Amino acid sequence: MEIVEVRNRKHLKDFIYFPMELYRDDHNWVPPIWRDEFKSYNPRNNAILAHSDFSMELVVDNGRILGRNLVYIDHNFNAFYRSRTGFFGSFECTNNFDAAKLLLSSGERWLKTRGMKVVRAPINPISENWGFLREGYRHPPVFMAPYNPPYYNDFFEKAGFHKTKDLLAYEADTRRGYMIPERFRRFYDRMMTKDGRYYLRRLDTKNLMRDAEKIWEISNEALKNNWGYVPLDHDEFLDMFSKLKMIVDPDAVWVIEDRGKMIGFALGFPDINTLIKEIKGKLFPFGFLKLLFGIKKLKDYRLFALAVLPGYHNRGIDVLLYIKLYESLSGKIHRLEANYILEDNPNIRNALEKLQLKLVKVYRVYEKRLEII
Repeated sequence: MEIVEVRNRKHLKDFIYFPMELYRDDHNWVPPIWRDEFKSYNPRNNAILAHSDFSMELVVDNGRILGRNLVYIDHNFNAFYRSRTGFFGSFECTNNFDAAKLLLSSGERWLKTRGMKVVRAPINPISENWGFLREGYRHPPVFMAPYNPPYYNDFFEKAGFHKTKDLLAYEADTRRGYMIPERFRRFYDRMMTKDGRYYLRRLDTKNLMRDAEKIWEISNEALKNNWGYVPLDHDEFLDMFSKLKMIVDPDAVWVIEDRGKMIGFALGFPDINTLIKEIKGKLFPFGFLKLLFGIKKLKDYRLFALAVLPGYHNRGIDVLLYIKLYESLSGKIHRLEANYILEDNPNIRNALEKLQLKLVKVYRVYEKRLEII
């Protein structure tokens, strides 16, 4: 077995298409949109890689690819946290610990020679997802959330990595009898009629960029103290915006204002994974049409982000946003998955659990100390 660094077009194709073979018999796996995948490994098209040093590595045995890994140093992250942290992303491997160990050791060595003290994984800057799925294989992955074989967790723990954070997913499923508890509906009515200061509205599609810029500003202020969060620079915001604007559903994006000032938002979107799976990740020649016309028929949604400015915490603003989003989707959805929730974020967890959402998935992010060479 040997490590091969991706340095040409053939290596890149091998790297990108490796999961297609790996998950060939796994019916839960959803391919990426292959056209976007090719673009995203180029720093000209990926705002995170644009300010990162990175290496793409394959582990090969007699010409057969057994695994891959993206090793990178995000300079914005290290500047914000004043740290020396490196990252692994895009990790995939056959059920062969020797291959995984060689791949991980090579990545660690690459980071150590560049002065990194810690490696955190998996943090994938391509598909914008964190962690390995550890619990919840009964539910298929939603768009922009990870999926992996269970043995990845075993590989990392055996290689000396330890848990640094669990990320959670909750669901509301009308097919299993989910309803918003009546006391929260009464709370909503009281808050919205109390003094008229709060106003909830849909995303303004006629002024989409204006609203998106405000959401970006609130995100950077409201989430700046969340574990692992780095304020998005404008290029990263535009990159995320471009990924989501094509699937935006105004019924799933709500903002709340206090006397005209936007103070929070709830951002949901239809889970297009079922459509991506149907077209096998190929937009052409007809895949994009199936996506375009199939989105309106989708019954599963993801609550991707919910944020409220710090000065408005502990007032139930997050509950107002959730209720409005959910009720605006009622009648046309079966399932809403809130994904991710930090395990040590009691405010959000308590709110979701009191709203009777069920914990359905656990993702784990790992870390390992590196001995400096």
